[in-house]
Amino acid sequence: MSTAPPSRLPWRHPTMLAPMEGVSHPVFRALLAERGGLGIVCTEFVRITDHAVTRKALQREVVRAPGTPLSVQVMGNHVEHMADAAGLMADLGADVVDINLGCPAPRVVRKGVGSAMLKDLALLERVVAAMRAQVPGMLSAKIRAGFDDKARVLDIGRAIEAAGADYLVVHPRRRADFYEGVADWRIIAALREALAIPVVGNGDCWYAVDAARMMRETGCDAVMIGRPALRNPWIFEQIDALARGEAPVRPAGRDVVAYFDTVVRRYRAAFGTHRGRPSDRAVVGKLKEWMTWIGRIVPDRRAFRAEVLRAPDVEGVLEGLARQLGHLPAERLDLQADGHLGLETSGSALAAVPATARGEAA
Repeated sequence: MSTAPPSRLPWRHPTMLAPMEGVSHPVFRALLAERGGLGIVCTEFVRITDHAVTRKALQREVVRAPGTPLSVQVMGNHVEHMADAAGLMADLGADVVDINLGCPAPRVVRKGVGSAMLKDLALLERVVAAMRAQVPGMLSAKIRAGFDDKARVLDIGRAIEAAGADYLVVHPRRRADFYEGVADWRIIAALREALAIPVVGNGDCWYAVDAARMMRETGCDAVMIGRPALRNPWIFEQIDALARGEAPVRPAGRDVVAYFDTVVRRYRAAFGTHRGRPSDRAVVGKLKEWMTWIGRIVPDRRAFRAEVLRAPDVEGVLEGLARQLGHLPAERLDLQADGHLGLETSGSALAAVPATARGEAA
């Protein structure tokens, strides 16, 4: 069986937790890092506008998960202010400063930032070069395959490399695709071949075997995972187990319930109390966001969501979770490294692998 080449990145594990708007809170990052197998965690993007940035405003973004490197992502197109923000983030302790060149949200694109910058390589290169001048440590960029077409993706990669980035993360969909269809991993391989800097692949690694196949097939230096880690908080340790030739963890329903008991305790500690009781408004919002993805590990996600997401409070969510999943053995949950139930196969690398060959692919 072929294996991926050694990663050229300095982290212990060739894996990254993606920046996700509204999700990548410090508690979430720490919870995922503690499970093991995760090389570096990323903040959600910090918007840099046409107003000057201050150290105090940025300081709250640099919150580290113990023992795990931190990448802080910034988004904007003002050359001087992006450079100042990047320098401040590095000075505040970020291990990596990353520029968001991939967000597809219409409200972002209308302001000419995120994936909109892929249309203007001259501006993109000026911004990255200005950031490079202010960041003594690692600088990276996260891109999509293009805005409306993929024809210029190698030019985009070369421009970022020429401006001084230390590595590149690519989600191989166009901005126009949002999250539809299947990510084109051939783009990751093409960038890995064309560039001297490390390339990180991102997109459609719903199972641990997907990450292993992405590294083998594209030669990428690491794999970034976002939404699949919401669906399966064990995915990074499963990827690590496969890489070491060990049996990956197979969570059962009771493990999921126990994990979210911990999640609630940690979020309550972070969001504090009101009149001596947990201030749960923020907690229940974070918890239900996570539950929308946990509901995808069972065939009848509609029944799961009907009970769990309609619960009025945190206790109701946990009770519904326990009733829906607590009694289920590992075999009935789509949390195994090989995607044995295949509930995400249509959007996974497993879609290209016959069911009879999945054991070999793992």
